[in-house]
Amino acid sequence: MGDEISNLMSNNKDKVILLRLRNNKSVRGNLQDFDVHMNLTLEDAEDISDGKTIKLGKILLRGDNILAVSLPDEES
Repeated sequence: MGDEISNLMSNNKDKVILLRLRNNKSVRGNLQDFDVHMNLTLEDAEDISDGKTIKLGKILLRGDNILAVSLPDEES
């Protein structure tokens, strides 16, 4: 299972992902890196909660704050 998740994340580096966080926030950004704890580094991140967009820039999200990760659709 861990290898499957790692492969999915690796295949989506440099792509825009959507995250749902524990504090009911949603963040979108370009995935730069991740580790085994699901700590993520995002470039050009934006808080897209509450119908408004707030630019955050480059951020590091701690894995235990992430509830869900939405990856882009695979290209056919």
